Amino acid sequence: MKTLVERVNNTQYSTIEDIIVENVCNNKNEQPFYVVNMQDIYRKHMDWLVLMPRVKPFYAVKCNDNPEVLAFLASLGTGFDCASKVEIDTILGLGVKPDNIIYANPCKTKSFIKHAQHVGVNLMTFDNELELHKVAQLHPNSRLVLRIKGDDSHSRCKFNVKFGADLEKAYDLLSLASKLYLNVVGVSFHIGSDCDHPSVYTDVIARCRYVFDLGAKLGHKMTILDIGGGFPGNDNAPIPFEQHARIINRALDIYFPKVDDHGNETNVTIIAEPGRYYVASAFTLAAMVIAKRVETLPDGQECFMYYLNDGVYGAFNNTIFEHATAEPSPLLDEGELYKRNIRLSTLWGPTCDSIDCVKRDFYFPELNIGEWLVFPNMGAYTCCVATTFNGFERAKLIIADDKE
Repeated sequence: MKTLVERVNNTQYSTIEDIIVENVCNNKNEQPFYVVNMQDIYRKHMDWLVLMPRVKPFYAVKCNDNPEVLAFLASLGTGFDCASKVEIDTILGLGVKPDNIIYANPCKTKSFIKHAQHVGVNLMTFDNELELHKVAQLHPNSRLVLRIKGDDSHSRCKFNVKFGADLEKAYDLLSLASKLYLNVVGVSFHIGSDCDHPSVYTDVIARCRYVFDLGAKLGHKMTILDIGGGFPGNDNAPIPFEQHARIINRALDIYFPKVDDHGNETNVTIIAEPGRYYVASAFTLAAMVIAKRVETLPDGQECFMYYLNDGVYGAFNNTIFEHATAEPSPLLDEGELYKRNIRLSTLWGPTCDSIDCVKRDFYFPELNIGEWLVFPNMGAYTCCVATTFNGFERAKLIIADDKE
């Protein structure tokens, strides 16, 4: 069976681009590929520990479930946010303890709840009455986290339409949990991905404080705050992670301080569910121009159409489901690049579906068949969602290790 993962020793190369060039020269089957920079993931983890030291990351497996990435994150001591039986089993198979997993799917399959109980995964989220009845029947010893809605109006990918309880329903849900003898231990939220207004964290963390106190009055031992995910993973994000961290830390100090007014430790465990933060910038995709044609538009302008060996049914599904924008760079030296004419261009994927368009109507240096394009920041919701529609292979992964 042909493997889709290779490893290279990064110390043999000076840059990720060197690895790409080397593999382009040896890529005789014209297959797209990623280069995965594990050092970038390590850098992100160390940045997290410095910038948000009170918040333990539980990596969102759904964002990128590459086994090499998951094993590396496990070795760094992260927790994991799982949403299904398969994800739970995958993480447990890495030797991760059940206590380092949160089953963060508010609406769960019955058999999955039973499986979580069987393997000792007890921490799980909920947001409605019917889910509480289900959990009471199938996993009564679970430790539950109530997911509430936060303001996701400033986020590119919104979640309130699918998950989260309105704040006014918190009392009834917590009361029902008490009547069902269920143990609610905390509260969570998710303001959506790529939020461009991180000040919304202050309001939703204040709401969490209200729910915490409400739960305590109803007899629940509230000890966990889960601030969700959606943190930026691109180094050139409009709102850098550092700014998110400053606002979150300030809100935590106000509403969930480490020490109360009497000088006692509050003993609240704060976690988050970062996905794209860890992996987006670690993956760089290389795709080749397999065909080209020029079409004259109604206004007389020529549009240069390039057909790539990867598209929206593969790595670029993020342009549809994540509203991402592909950012291509030609794999050309600077001297050659300046010789090229700038053309109105459109990038198409390889399939026979007209929806398979990577990027439309932008100006770009003219390309030739057989040349390669490089796309940075391709680690989030790309390879894990890719298909083989129309018989086109998924991009292979080349893991760049630094052995020193």
